[in-house]
Amino acid sequence: MVPPTAVTEAAANAGSSVAVKDPVKDTILTPRFYTTDFEAMAAMDLRPNEAELEAICEEFRKDYNRHHFVRNGEFDGAADKLDPQTREVFVEFLEQSCTSEFSGFLLYKELSRRIKNRNPLLAECFAHMARDEARHAGFLNKAMSDFGLQLDLGFLTANKKYTFFKPKFIFYATYLSEKIGYWRYITIFRHLEQNPDSKIFPIFNFFENWCQDENRHGDFFDALMKAQPDTVRGLTARLWCRFFLLAVFATMYVRDVARKEFYEALGLDARDYDRVVIDKTNETSARVFPVVLDVKNPRFWEGLERLVQNNAALSAADESQAPAPIKLIRKLPYWVGNGLEMATLFLMKPVRSKALQPAVR
Repeated sequence: MVPPTAVTEAAANAGSSVAVKDPVKDTILTPRFYTTDFEAMAAMDLRPNEAELEAICEEFRKDYNRHHFVRNGEFDGAADKLDPQTREVFVEFLEQSCTSEFSGFLLYKELSRRIKNRNPLLAECFAHMARDEARHAGFLNKAMSDFGLQLDLGFLTANKKYTFFKPKFIFYATYLSEKIGYWRYITIFRHLEQNPDSKIFPIFNFFENWCQDENRHGDFFDALMKAQPDTVRGLTARLWCRFFLLAVFATMYVRDVARKEFYEALGLDARDYDRVVIDKTNETSARVFPVVLDVKNPRFWEGLERLVQNNAALSAADESQAPAPIKLIRKLPYWVGNGLEMATLFLMKPVRSKALQPAVR
């Protein structure tokens, strides 16, 4: 992968008082780094939807947030006002968010570099999105330095495990990542707009413009999938759309409930917040996915709650002082339980997207 100079230079200027934070251990809930089939990407035919992709690229060129991510005096001393527990959960939020944004930067930058001679329009779009993600990651990492910590993004680049996804899986995963990111950020922003006393750190002032980057990125993948109609047509496409929706929603729900203290610090209930985000992302996905999940069905939320309970039991087993073989035996039924629960949720009858169209106009 390319050296992440655009992001690491900002980290290098943070000063000697900032310690490098060890990255968290990889789990099923932590952000992943991705790679893909660059040859297949380069050979992609954009003609079925080239006009829309060109229009989106023109939006990227305007770079609306070029001057948005500029820190001001509100950041001075803001970290010192947080109590120890809030500091801990907020730094965890910054780390997870920075890692996720940086993952996008690496993928988009490498795609742009590898395909620019064969697919210039696609390469340019990826270059603009890499620019946006680099800004986001750098801004989050700089916020971590207010707490005396930063991530070594160069170390992450070289040492984090990369997951290979075929291009169509990249489309599903990144589309959902960008759209769910939009709804996460805008929901927090609107809540804090109405409850300014819950704004624990000035970074939230930037969320409204920030989430518009996420929205444009999602629109790009929407248009790209429409240019590759096999990704959104037919039985196989319907099954994969359901799978990725469930994987993204379940991961977010389990992760957010596990760190509910962060949302409580913002005056939010993690479960209620996720219900809003999942419902809105599901509706938005109906604009391109042929089917979406039946998130109005109480069985869906009951299944997610069982995943939360199993995850709590797995964490308790990990934290116990039992020998490793005993831990493994204790964890096995919860792993099986999670697998069965995910299968049950996947097999729930989906909702045809046309049925949701009036809700998303």
